[in-house]
Amino acid sequence: MLELRPLKGRHELDLFRCFPSSLNGELEADLEAGRRRLGWLWVALRDGEPVARAAWWGRDAAEAPLLMDVFDLATPEDGRALLDAALRHVVTGTPPQFLRFVPPDWRDHDTTWLDVLREAGAKPLVERLRLEWRPGTPIAVTNVEFREPAGRAELVGLMTRVTEGSLDVHTRAELARMTPREQAESQYEQELALYRSPREWWRVAVVGGEPAGFVIPARNAYNPIIAYIGVVPAHRGKGLVGELLAEGTRILAGNGVPRIRASTDVTNVPMARAFARAGYVTIEHQVDLVWEQPV
Repeated sequence: MLELRPLKGRHELDLFRCFPSSLNGELEADLEAGRRRLGWLWVALRDGEPVARAAWWGRDAAEAPLLMDVFDLATPEDGRALLDAALRHVVTGTPPQFLRFVPPDWRDHDTTWLDVLREAGAKPLVERLRLEWRPGTPIAVTNVEFREPAGRAELVGLMTRVTEGSLDVHTRAELARMTPREQAESQYEQELALYRSPREWWRVAVVGGEPAGFVIPARNAYNPIIAYIGVVPAHRGKGLVGELLAEGTRILAGNGVPRIRASTDVTNVPMARAFARAGYVTIEHQVDLVWEQPV
């Protein structure tokens, strides 16, 4: 008999961890911080043994999950049964985005999880590189002027400008349903403004006396990160992205961080090359899927 349910308590976390994942070690801290809830951690049990699991994640003490980031299964039937049952209880309306951390050669491994998600209505959106800089890696010397942003208005204005011609798939998808200004405002309020690390770390590059781009070094709940790099259209193709990345890396490295994480779309070749030149190595890939309607 197949039992489908959320975890009954933290004493069942080991049951949930029966499937390997780099996220397993973060579950207790996430529960403590409110980024996860027991009601968002679901298992399928057959004769008491886990045969599938699913989990959702939200920002600190969020009322609704922001994304689904765990889905493992022994068989397609077990996975689909769990997914259908959990979605009915966890999600209202259209499910949030799904993402999964995978090895770079993930297509050579079992992808049944992807097949089941697609059958349930999820559509592949983008594949991303998960990158890491490690202490001791050289940081390039910069040759442009940097300063802190003058304030929210200047940064949102620059974010609005860099949406033009953006290669970022998430940005392009958002621009299909909102204006560039609305997209910039939303990303600022729902992401950048929520980082608890010092805003004094943020930098604007100045070329010819005018703002030409920006970099947002930050720290999220797990790692120091390069949260955002943007170059205004008139200054693209001139190496400025490398200058911005070097400056952001230098700021974080100067604070004694054990590593710096970043990510970019596999298809964003200029950004991926800039990270590689800066000594960032690929540690994993990330696969993102989205639902476009309620299930």
